[in-house]
Amino acid sequence: MGTGTGWFMAAACAAWAEVLVAAVLLRVRGGSGGGTAPPGPEALALLRGGRQAAVTVALVALHQRGAVAAGRKHTVRANGGPGRTRDPVQLGVHRSLRNALPPRALAVRPEARRAVDALCADLGRAGLLRPPGRRRTARLLLAAAPATLAAGLLIAGAGAQDGPGPVLVLAAGVPVLPAVLALLRLPPATRAARRLLADLRERHPLPAHRREVTDGRLVQLYVALYGDPALALFLPRFARDGGLLGHRTPDGR
Repeated sequence: MGTGTGWFMAAACAAWAEVLVAAVLLRVRGGSGGGTAPPGPEALALLRGGRQAAVTVALVALHQRGAVAAGRKHTVRANGGPGRTRDPVQLGVHRSLRNALPPRALAVRPEARRAVDALCADLGRAGLLRPPGRRRTARLLLAAAPATLAAGLLIAGAGAQDGPGPVLVLAAGVPVLPAVLALLRLPPATRAARRLLADLRERHPLPAHRREVTDGRLVQLYVALYGDPALALFLPRFARDGGLLGHRTPDGR
């Protein structure tokens, strides 16, 4: 084996190592949710649509108690105390409303962000969400893998006649790219989380009319499971005037 081929093989091995480490980081072990109480509405919303969805459900719960209202220009404002709740996300969201804010800006306020971070950690321990820190590390490794492979090809090419042949490049190097793409496309929610959401949607299809649901907790569940369609059905005025419709952030961060 020539020097150029040796350099390429070393780079290909390094790229595959980066992909494998990323795959291990993205693998989540934990409970499947079976036999335990399902997560609350904010947690379900986080699994379905990310951080913004969790904040939206918290706003719905606060609005049901009169603690928040729609402000001017598609913002949400506090409307008294948070009421009798111990929910950390609801409390974090309410504390963030010292001034009227658009829902998207509210989601990144420190108090709300910390509360959602803690919820992410809980869901990660339950095996329902890939931990954000591990996902970030895995993405860095996956971004590095094609660069490692390209560097190996460039160095091997400098070896002219003893560089790797096309068959070797196709066999050892090219499969790195689809592996990287497949891992990058893994959603933040795990397979167990997606099964849980699908099961809950099957048991709780979105009603045709809002008068069919009188339980406020069920309204939160529907918003958690369905997002904008449920908001438009159950809370059309608050959702429209408060700027809650149309904001989806499915990255889990």
